[in-house]
Amino acid sequence: MNDADLTPTPPTPPMEPTPEEPTRTELTRTEPTPTGSTPAKKRIEQRRWTVLFPVVALIALAAAGLVLFALGTSSIGIEPLLVGAAAALIPVAFVVSAFLWIDRWEPEPAKMLLFAFVWGSCGATISSLAFNQTSRVLGDLLTNDGTTFTAVVGAPIVEEATKAAFLIAVFVRRRHEFDGVVDGMVYAGITAAGFAFTENIWYFGRVFLQDGLGGMGSGVIALFVLRGVLSPFAHPLFTAMTGIGVGIAASTSHATIRVLAPIGGYLTAVGLHSLWNFSTTVGTGSDFINLYFLIMVPVFAGAVAIVVWQRRREQRIVAGQLAAMAQNRWIANSEVALLASLNGRRNWLRAVKRKSGDTAVRSVRNYQVAVTELAFLRHRIEQGTAGQSAEHRHGVLLDTLHAARAAARR
Repeated sequence: MNDADLTPTPPTPPMEPTPEEPTRTELTRTEPTPTGSTPAKKRIEQRRWTVLFPVVALIALAAAGLVLFALGTSSIGIEPLLVGAAAALIPVAFVVSAFLWIDRWEPEPAKMLLFAFVWGSCGATISSLAFNQTSRVLGDLLTNDGTTFTAVVGAPIVEEATKAAFLIAVFVRRRHEFDGVVDGMVYAGITAAGFAFTENIWYFGRVFLQDGLGGMGSGVIALFVLRGVLSPFAHPLFTAMTGIGVGIAASTSHATIRVLAPIGGYLTAVGLHSLWNFSTTVGTGSDFINLYFLIMVPVFAGAVAIVVWQRRREQRIVAGQLAAMAQNRWIANSEVALLASLNGRRNWLRAVKRKSGDTAVRSVRNYQVAVTELAFLRHRIEQGTAGQSAEHRHGVLLDTLHAARAAARR
């Protein structure tokens, strides 16, 4: 594939060859570390931990999934469990697709999103199950009604904490994956979608065992309308509040805000979750309707507005960095307009697909993602929120961009 193959609008071809290999900025200059020094040993230990931790975590999550499966089959049987899984697939596919659509500017790594979903569906679920049993005992001691206490108080606190654990882990261990509020909402939404998926399997399976498929008044169909049609975004909406808080923390250098924002987001998530559980377990039908239309719908609309606002902010950030990147000869001048909007990027990919096929499309898409990640990092560096590894990360992303560019020009 040559440069002309990638040209959506001749005679200004993107991927034009640069006159000379760009050099790294001062951000990437580091002094060599003597062999055997303490920093070198720390980096080796960090790499070992980076390789070991995902393996251990996946094994633990797989074990959690097997335990949940065993508990489900022993409680309601394999047939209700399969019916529940089939019914739960529909809303979760819709919810996950919505969050992937939100994440179009800078798609998060697929393995991270998969990890988020698996943590929500297995890790957070089984952790919440264990703590909710303790909450039920505590509720019996305090109120003589452990079930209601767990639904309204214990479950919201525990479940939102277990879902938030993944967000905090990503924020602490993989800070560079957080560019702002949108990333926080996406990770929160995918994690909560996994949690809701497992929870729905249990609810649908249990109702099928009791009432069968039923109709609009009872059974799986009625519950599907409630959980799959009216409220598929309930859990993602709750946890998105925590995601917004973590996203704010990632976007500021103010120490107090970085602590208070995630806490405030978590408390908001717990409050919404508690109100929701109260309306569905303790309140009357009118209580549920009032909560749904007076609180949940406006909160959902507010979350959508935040997504739209933040996506426009992300576009401004990327567009604002492109001129300097072109001046440094990291990208071609003819690519600036194409990279500055999602519509320009889509048109570029369509043109490449017509001329060069799917392989070329993947290469150009990887190049676009590399440009976006570098633009976000440079913005965070300017804002003072990039963290201590900014220099190293800048160099890595610049190398990634060069590699992606070379692959796209083949």
